[in-house]
Amino acid sequence: MKIAVLGTGGGARAHAAELVELGHEVFAGTRDPEATLARTEPDMMGNVPYGQWLADHPGITLLPFGDAAGAADDLVINGIDGHNAVAALTRIADRLADKTLIDYAVPFVYRHQSEHPWPTPWGVMPKLDPCDTDSLAEQIQRALPETKVVKSFVTQEQTTVVDPRSVGGGDHTMFVAGDHTDAKQHAIDLLKSYGWRDILDLGPLVCARGMEMYAHMHSAIGFGLGQQFGGHFGIKVVR
Repeated sequence: MKIAVLGTGGGARAHAAELVELGHEVFAGTRDPEATLARTEPDMMGNVPYGQWLADHPGITLLPFGDAAGAADDLVINGIDGHNAVAALTRIADRLADKTLIDYAVPFVYRHQSEHPWPTPWGVMPKLDPCDTDSLAEQIQRALPETKVVKSFVTQEQTTVVDPRSVGGGDHTMFVAGDHTDAKQHAIDLLKSYGWRDILDLGPLVCARGMEMYAHMHSAIGFGLGQQFGGHFGIKVVR
């Protein structure tokens, strides 16, 4: 299958690499491929320059966002940062029409002013916007009415999403939410190919609000475990 992964951060790299391992043809999307490949310094999370990483991962084609999305059969994974996702995806709406878009972005706002800041080992915790009465996934769906948006992957680090067995032998829970049954099944099938055994369908896309707001709890658990960035752990819904 031809699958597009939009974004070049650590999470998008994890998906692209695993999808190639699974035998898919992968198209990575970025705003400006030349600028992306020209970078020589690690990114803000310490990932090696993308050009260096790409050279070590044959089978991945780097293209502008729209071309990458257009090259996909019918599955696109959104790894664009939450602050810029709606605008970037709206510009390529025609290339995403009738396709399933799995969104794992968190609507974080960095460098904000807060009356009661939450200090962390790496700075002040970003705030969520939207929050409570809306979600990033719903904003994307409204902006792209011809696209089938599914929220998933967002309650784990993406390295764990593509390798669930790395935590507890895979005995933990992944969630999906969306308004299109066929698109959710598409996401579930992909998760199963990654190795997930416990996948909980939360229902309509409005449930993305809960998944996105969990991001702060995910960070808090990581801090409690002594893990400053992200977290190598899973959560399990015990029935």
